[in-house]
Amino acid sequence: MSRILLDTYGCTLNGADSDIMQAALEREGHSVYRGDANIAGSYDYVIINTCTVKKPTEQKILSRIDKARHMGKKLIVAGCMVGANREKVLRHAPDSSILNTGNVGNVSEVIASISAGRDANAVTRVLPDKAGLLVARGGTVARIPISEGCLSNCSFCETKFARGPLHSFDHAVIVRAVGRAVEAGAREIELTSQDVGAYGRDTGTDIAELASAVCDIDGDFKVRIGMLNPEHLPRYMDRLIDAFGRGKLYRFVHLPVQSGSDAVLRSMRRRYSVSEYSAMVREFQSRIDDISVATDMIVGYPTETETDFVRSVELIEELGFSRINISRFGAMDHTDAARLPKLDDRLVKERAARMHRIARIHEINALAKIMGKRVRVLATEINHGSLLGRDDAYRQIAIEGENVQPGQILTAEVYASSPVCLIARA
Repeated sequence: MSRILLDTYGCTLNGADSDIMQAALEREGHSVYRGDANIAGSYDYVIINTCTVKKPTEQKILSRIDKARHMGKKLIVAGCMVGANREKVLRHAPDSSILNTGNVGNVSEVIASISAGRDANAVTRVLPDKAGLLVARGGTVARIPISEGCLSNCSFCETKFARGPLHSFDHAVIVRAVGRAVEAGAREIELTSQDVGAYGRDTGTDIAELASAVCDIDGDFKVRIGMLNPEHLPRYMDRLIDAFGRGKLYRFVHLPVQSGSDAVLRSMRRRYSVSEYSAMVREFQSRIDDISVATDMIVGYPTETETDFVRSVELIEELGFSRINISRFGAMDHTDAARLPKLDDRLVKERAARMHRIARIHEINALAKIMGKRVRVLATEINHGSLLGRDDAYRQIAIEGENVQPGQILTAEVYASSPVCLIARA
C-alpha cells in the first residue's frame, strides 16, 4: 500500500472533501498524512486539494504544485482550482492527475489507475451525496458536507465555476451522518457547504429544518452552521433563530456582507441591500443573547469609491461584529469583476490597513465583554502544544489546566487574550 500526503487549502467544505478522500484511501489500506508535513518526505503520492477564492492562496498552491512536480512526485490535483481553472493547473503540472470536486470519493480508483499505468483522469463517476461517504472516525470534530454548488452569481467569485449549481444532499443522509459521527465520539459537528444558506432550495427544505433535525439527535455535542449568504436568510430566519434556542447550535453566524455600499453590492451582484443586511444582524443580536456575528469585507473592489469604503467602515462600527475577515480585491480568472479597471494597488493597500485597524478595535472590544467571566468550553484540539476549544458563542479559547483533553466540556475563567484567541484557566 502507498504513503500519501494530502495537502488541503481553503474552506471547511474543502476540509470535508479531504476527510472523504482520507476515509476512502484508508479503507483500501493506504497511509495518509495531513497537516504541515514536508513535501520532500518519502511519499508515493501527493494530493493537493486546491482553493480558488483568493489570489494569494492560488499563488501559494501553484508554488506547491511546482515544488511537487520538480521533486518528481506522483501528483493528484483536486478541489476548486481544477473546476474553475483546469488549464492553469495543467500548465503548471501537465502530467498530474485531475480530480473534480464531485469525484473526491473516487480517489482510490485514481490511485489504482496511476499504479496500473492507466489514464487516471478517466475516473469521472460523480458521487452526489457526499455526506453518505463520510466514515465516523472518532475525532472530536466532524465536518459534514450538506450541499454542492450555490445559487448565487457574484461578480468576483470563481468558486461557482468549480462547484456548479446547487445540489442539496438528502436530508436523511445528512442526519444519519451526524448521528454516526456523534456515536463515534464527535463533540463538534460542522455543517458545511459553499453556501449553507442556500441548502434545500432545490429540494423543498432549508437549513433551519435541517438544524432542527440535527438538534433532535441524542448526545452532548455542539453544531456550527457554516457561511450563510444573506440573500436567502429571510425565508427561514425566524425558524433558524428558534433552532438556536434548542441549545445545541453554537451561538454563531457567519454572514458575509462584502461591502457597506449599496452601489458596490449591486456591482458585485449581491442580492440584498445594506439596510436589509443590517436588519438581519440586529435581529440575531436582539433575539439571541451573546451571539457572535462574523462577516467578510472586500476592500478595493473596482467600482469602490472613497465614499463606498467609508460606508463599509461605518457598517463595521454600527453592527459590532465579533470577527471581520478582510480581503483585498484580487481579480480571479473567468469572473466579470476581472474585466473591470482595477484601483491603484497603493490605494487598496492603504484602505485595507485602515479597515484592519478599525476592525481590530471592534474585535478586541467584543472579546473584552467576557473578560473575567466563567464560560462553558468544548476542548476541540491540540495545536502546537496548546489546548484549544470553543465557548458556546464559538469564540476560540486557549485552555490552561491539567488533565484536560480534546472532547471534554468544562468551565473555565477567561483572564486574558492574544491576537488570535482568548485565554482561560480550567
